[in-house]
Amino acid sequence: MNNLIHIPVLARESVEYLIKNRDGKFFEATVGFGGHTTLILNQLGRTGILAGTDVNDAAFNYAKEKFENDDRFRLYKFNFNKIDLISKIESIDKFDGVFADLGVSSYQLDSAGEGFTFRMDTKLDLRMDKNLEQTAADVLNTESEETIANIFYKYGEEKNSRKIARLIGERRRSGSFKTTGELVDIVAGITPPNFLNKSLMRVFQALRIYVNRELDVLEDFLRKAVNLLNTNGRIVILTYHSLEDRIVKDIFKEESSSCVCPKDFPVCICGKEKKLEILTRKPVLPSAEELKNNPRARSAKLRAAERV
Repeated sequence: MNNLIHIPVLARESVEYLIKNRDGKFFEATVGFGGHTTLILNQLGRTGILAGTDVNDAAFNYAKEKFENDDRFRLYKFNFNKIDLISKIESIDKFDGVFADLGVSSYQLDSAGEGFTFRMDTKLDLRMDKNLEQTAADVLNTESEETIANIFYKYGEEKNSRKIARLIGERRRSGSFKTTGELVDIVAGITPPNFLNKSLMRVFQALRIYVNRELDVLEDFLRKAVNLLNTNGRIVILTYHSLEDRIVKDIFKEESSSCVCPKDFPVCICGKEKKLEILTRKPVLPSAEELKNNPRARSAKLRAAERV
């Protein structure tokens, strides 16, 4: 492994939005191979603290070794929605900043052993945390055709979801799914070559989201994170597809409102507390220069908010 494992996306913007108090306490939801971690630690003062999580074995072990001599950094092998548990373990009542880069690392996308890529014929896994019981292959082998079609449509917005699910049902009658190549062959069989790559991306994204419960975990994490922010603390989230971005946008909007009563109510009776001030009315996007150096950043969106 080397420093090309993962190029941090929107690196400067992430740190600028995140850090107001250099000696504060911060949380990084997805440490990965430490690209953003390094930048955050470089900006923190000597008494600053950064607690981070990653459930991927390769990323966790890499980060543990990389930052082992920095006593400001604490690493946990928990899913990031356990932010409340980590705050208790660390005796941190409130964080001054919370950061999450929700992208899959280049290492995971390019490594056959990780089971994320459709560009190589490898095991059909897609689990971020290898301790999870159900792999992507298990989903294709055991779930109903209707469930599989709904997964592809809901989490991948794949128009041919039902046709692909039907072909999966036919294919598994002759043997169980084990590899990415077997799924690629099915999608390729009904997709014109010029649309194949995007269709495969949607199908594999959908399975990955389902296997890892990514959207449920994200929503749980965001609600906990908002409540664990200090006054003037910042929350910064990088998303890479519309489903993630919609959740972040909606929760930020909800938490920045002081009333959710119907508009025709003469007075507010909901008693809702405004918790956030949105800092990015529109998401921050990578510059043309960044996209030239890192094409995988093309779908990234940064949203930030501050606790009031």
